[in-house]
Amino acid sequence: MIAAANNLLMHNRVFAWLAAATGALLLIPLVAMQFTAEVDWDATDFIVMGGLIFTAGSVFVLIARQVKEKHRLPAALLVAAAFLYVWAELAVGIFTDWGS
Repeated sequence: MIAAANNLLMHNRVFAWLAAATGALLLIPLVAMQFTAEVDWDATDFIVMGGLIFTAGSVFVLIARQVKEKHRLPAALLVAAAFLYVWAELAVGIFTDWGS
């Protein structure tokens, strides 16, 4: 399993998988919008979140290619923390007014 993951990380087709996963994740709010008025995204929201998800995944892949395998988990946690911070800033503006 780990060998397969390492093999995928080293090939550029991982970015196609990232794009597919990004699209699949964006289906969640799209479907939710059909059933509730609580989710009200426009095209800009989908573009920004798609870019954020794809960028975070791409940054992790590029970092994972450069570091040793034992350093991938800390790298993943760092990328995840940065992703969550930007997401929260865009949603509600913790330290800035990006979300306002």
